[in-house]
Parts: sequence; structure tokens; C-alpha cells
Amino acid sequence: MNKEAIKNDEMLDRIFDITHSLYSQMCTTDNNAKNNHSEIFRLITELGSVIVNADRASFWKWDKDKHELWTTAAVGEDRIIIPENTGLVGKALSMKKAIVTNDPYNCPDFNSDVDKKTGYVTNSIMVMPISNCKGEFIGVFQAINKHDENGFDLEEDQRRLSLAAFICGIALESDTFLDDSLHDKLTKLKNRIAFHNDYEYLRSHSCGCEKRALFICDIDFFKKINDTYGHNAGDEALRHVSSILGSSIRSCDGVYRWGGEEFIVLLSDASLDDAVAAAEKIRKTIMESVCVFESTEIKMTMSFGCTELDLSLSAEDNIKVADEKLYTAKQTGRNRVIA
Repeated sequence: MNKEAIKNDEMLDRIFDITHSLYSQMCTTDNNAKNNHSEIFRLITELGSVIVNADRASFWKWDKDKHELWTTAAVGEDRIIIPENTGLVGKALSMKKAIVTNDPYNCPDFNSDVDKKTGYVTNSIMVMPISNCKGEFIGVFQAINKHDENGFDLEEDQRRLSLAAFICGIALESDTFLDDSLHDKLTKLKNRIAFHNDYEYLRSHSCGCEKRALFICDIDFFKKINDTYGHNAGDEALRHVSSILGSSIRSCDGVYRWGGEEFIVLLSDASLDDAVAAAEKIRKTIMESVCVFESTEIKMTMSFGCTELDLSLSAEDNIKVADEKLYTAKQTGRNRVIA
């Protein structure tokens, strides 16, 4: 067997190893893994780099709401975020076609900042836009430094990379559908389904040494807002409160729209006193803020019920404890935190 045949066999073995890992990932019974596609994206990205014999690769998701491109998986780098119209990935997306450069440092669209920070030397790049089943472009696949002195060949490497790009498109579309199913459309917060997923993950991965807490809260006299200003104003009030809740918690915490005007905040590494302090801070922020709807200023307050989580109990049992405290807050004057 000649060297070229051996090289091809080695590549096939790597491809088969990666596709087997992908299959195993899809067959896992770990619900958290099923709700987190990061490992799948990493494997698909690795598959792309192997197919075109590149040193590294990255898969960029187009966040149209934030007008950003960010790496869902990057072989060799942590997540990178760039404006949607910048860099070679932004250019490929705007042009809706694959781009190759084998002289990046003389390419005006190449951003060398990462190389300057890391000392990495980029010799060749290929970027390929990715679409969903509707033909709408949703991301970009990028391969860097082909192991060939001539660099990337646009026609041949695009043909090779199309497999990984196709799988990435399907995976990203699935990821988007999953993400939508776990978020409330109006407020963009996580919903009840997401809460139960997160709670069960905490129960199955708890070592028993970390305290966690929860508080439930709702907007006082919310019906009056709807009756006075209309339901569109009520929707704006919900978005206003949701924005404050989302910006007031840590990245390790979770905030959920429980239903109607009710919200739940799940706090990691937090005691009951920590929950009370966090709720009290949010209560004051809400009370001092103003929601503006069609030039009308709407003031509102919220009531809170806090509890320390007991992971031996169901989610519903823990929420029941907090809900009883919330009921007490409502019965004793509203706009207060009860633990």
C-alpha cells in the first residue's frame, strides 16, 4: 500500500471515529446532553477540518437579533463574537458564497487580532455559508490552514466541506427549534419546560455540598395595568420586568417566566439569605423604574416569596413553599419579600 493510500485510510478512520461519536451523542440518555448541542457542534466542526485536511475549524452562528456572528464550536479557540458584517465570515454570509484566501495577511477582510494575541500564524482560510431547509443563511463554516503548501482549492474543498456544512445546517436548525421551545416568546426568558429541565439536571448532578435557593415573584395589580392601559401595555410591562430580572442575576443563575405575570429565579450557590438579598435588590429596582408605553409612564411593584431548595423534593414541592411565601407577601401589603 502506497503512502497516499495509507493517508486516505487514516483520514477515513478519523471520519468514522467522529461520525460514531456523533451517533453515540445522539443516542445518549442524558437529557442535559440532548438539550445542549455544543458537543455535537464540536464534533461536526472537527469532521469538517478532517475532511478538508485543515489544522483547525470553527462554526459560526448568525444571531440576527443581535446582529452578531459567534462561534458555536471552535477547534483550537474559545468562543469569539464579531459584528455580522465583519471579517471573512461576514463577507461570505453577505455574498452568500464560499470564499478562499491563501494569503490572509494581505486580504483586507481578514482580522488578524486573534493571531496577534495567540501567536498563531494563519496561512490559508476557507469560509462557507450555511443555510437551513428553507434556503435561509444561518451561519458560516470556517476552515483554517490546509495541510498543503498550495492552500485551499475553492472548487474541490467546497465539494468536500459540503457534507459537514450540510450536517451543521441541520444541527443548527434543530438547535434553534429546541431553543425556541425552551423560551417564552414575549419576554425571551426561559419557560416552564426549561425550568423543569434545569431542575432535574440539578437533582441528578448535585453533590449535596452546594446550597441553592429559589424565589417566585409576580407583578402587583397586573390586571389593573391591562384594564387601564390595554393588553399591549401589559405585554410591555412584562417585557420591562423581564429585562430587569434578566440583567439582575448572575450567569450561573436562571430566570423563568412561570406563567402570566409570575416569574421564578433559580440561584446557584446561594443560601436563603442570599435569595432574600437578591429579591430585595430586584424589588427596589422594579419599584424605582418606569415602564414607558406609547409615551405613557407606568409604575409598578412586585411581591416575592423565597425558599432554600431541597433537591430531595420535586420542583413542584419547592415551588409550593415559595408560593406560600408569595401569598403571604400579597396578603400583607404587597411590594415586599417574604422568606
